[in-house]
Formats: sequence, structure tokens, C-alpha cells
Amino acid sequence: MPGRRVGKLKVQHHILEGLEEYLREMERWDVVSSIIPGRIVRQNRGKGVNGLFLKYPTLTGYKLLYKKGTSVQEVFVVCSDRDAFEKLFRERFS
Repeated sequence: MPGRRVGKLKVQHHILEGLEEYLREMERWDVVSSIIPGRIVRQNRGKGVNGLFLKYPTLTGYKLLYKKGTSVQEVFVVCSDRDAFEKLFRERFS
């Protein structure tokens, strides 16, 4: 199933409730070229902490995880400057 693009956001899968607010914020950042939400995975473990988290840098940007309840969704961000992205992310979401 091909995805659809809405601005910098490429939607191939459903988006967990609450994640879209974060994505719309990041979409406004000049350093961000593209945002690709991944599949939603359900975990059997306890709830843990909810929110959006930096996982690790990739060749083209960053991998993030959004956690809500027992659901987790990967988000891949393509950016021109990983350091600038990380700084903005920490300022806005930490």
C-alpha cells in the first residue's frame, strides 16, 4: 500500500492518538525534510512512561519512539542537521 504525503509528513500507517501534535510541530522546523511514522506495536509489558523519545541517530536523521499505554510507534525523521534537530527536540519536548 503506497503512502500519502501531507507536507513533510509521509503517512503509510495509522498514527497513535496524541502523536500528530508532535509531528505537526516538527514539520514546521526548517531542519526537517521528512517525517515517516512506522507501524504500531502492542506490548504486553506495563505502561511505562508515555511520550515521544529520541532513540538514536540514523544515516539520514533520527529514529524516535512514541509511547502511549501499551502501544509503541516508531517515527523516522529525515533532517539536514542531526545536531540541530536534537537541540530543537530537547528544547521543545523535554
